[in-house]
Amino acid sequence: MNVTVVGSGYVGLVAGACFAESGNDVVCVDNNESKIAALKQGEIPIYEPGLEELVKRNFKEGRLTFTTSLADGVQKGEVIFIAVGTPQDEDGSADLTHVLAVAKGIGQAMNSAPATTTPKIIVDKSTVPVGTAAIVTKTIKEVTKQPFEVVSNPEFLKEGAAIDDFLKPDRVVIGVPSENAARVMKNLYAPFVRTNNPILVMDVASAEMTKYAANAMLATRISFMNEISALCEKFGADVDAVRVGIGTDSRIGMPFLFPGIGYGGSCFPKDVQALIHMGKSMGLPMTVSAGVEDVNDRQKAALIPKIATHFGQDKIAGKTFAVWGLAFKPKTDDTREAPALVVIEQLVKLGAKVRAFDPVAIHTFEERFGKNPSVTYTETNYEALQGADALVVCTEWSEFRRPNFSRIKEALKAPVIFDGRNIFNREEAKAAGFAYYSIGRAAVNVG
Repeated sequence: MNVTVVGSGYVGLVAGACFAESGNDVVCVDNNESKIAALKQGEIPIYEPGLEELVKRNFKEGRLTFTTSLADGVQKGEVIFIAVGTPQDEDGSADLTHVLAVAKGIGQAMNSAPATTTPKIIVDKSTVPVGTAAIVTKTIKEVTKQPFEVVSNPEFLKEGAAIDDFLKPDRVVIGVPSENAARVMKNLYAPFVRTNNPILVMDVASAEMTKYAANAMLATRISFMNEISALCEKFGADVDAVRVGIGTDSRIGMPFLFPGIGYGGSCFPKDVQALIHMGKSMGLPMTVSAGVEDVNDRQKAALIPKIATHFGQDKIAGKTFAVWGLAFKPKTDDTREAPALVVIEQLVKLGAKVRAFDPVAIHTFEERFGKNPSVTYTETNYEALQGADALVVCTEWSEFRRPNFSRIKEALKAPVIFDGRNIFNREEAKAAGFAYYSIGRAAVNVG
């Protein structure tokens, strides 16, 4: 099948590479000339495990091409995916400016394509509010008489595992206006569901809502567990035991019940906000979602009171903190809404200096945080420890999980760890002589 993907960011590039991997001829379109030139040279603008190899292989074998010409992409594509950004507007709503600009461009480009009775399938792959497909349809109809249908096909990719998620999805959600559109989309996705994972065909509005509902539910589990962790600390309970106690209930399950310093990234914060805004626009307060957001905002700063208690609020100024992890989660360089942004900002405001390390996200963090003389970056995690007063863990990268406690203790001025992801064994940290603070568990060896 001839597939066109408009937008070569995270979602568009993963989708284009994976569709090409299953044998389709794919054109990726982007109006950023430098990005397209780099992609043609095999340079990937984002960090995602496995993506570089996939892009290079399919580009070399001719199934994946890149262009800045929307007209070329539209003429070649039987199925055209819109995968451009939908940034959060000031009121929390999703900004559809880019989506609608592309929709208009697709309609105009269709006018110069050969006349046909076979409708092109235009797919909203970007995360968009309920009702967007209808707006996209109206936008395209205003500029062309050529036949087309607009489909909703939300993505459910986890950063750091996006290739596996696309090639082996739990389910594929498709919102369609007709049997023809359903047939085309099921045919396109058939190679990815050979193990009988479902393709769920539904109306367009339900598909659009499914994406927001799914992300809001996952965010809710995270904020719920973080709220429980705070209560555990007040009553002396161990959140790890509580997590297992509820997670082994088959009605609940273990995923997304890990306490920490909150969620970040491009999806959960934006989608929860958009859901709140959608409810507000219909006069329906989204009380649960608003609470989820409030808990998450509070949780990002959860380590700061622990740091202030240990050192004294007025004695943090002049101290140096080693920070391990800057990305919002492991296996990505994405620092959007990352808890590390809040932690480091608060430490700097209190007069501290920060020596930070992340395996892949230093550059993206510095771009987002800005250059600050109080924040420096190191080439290794152990280098960040040299002369620091304490270690602060913000991201649960695998290489941090089994550290050399003796080496950490030797590098720090004093053996103090603030673990925002509960990645260390509490008893091991205590046995190694550390003052150890985590989330939802009693502090140990602080005397």
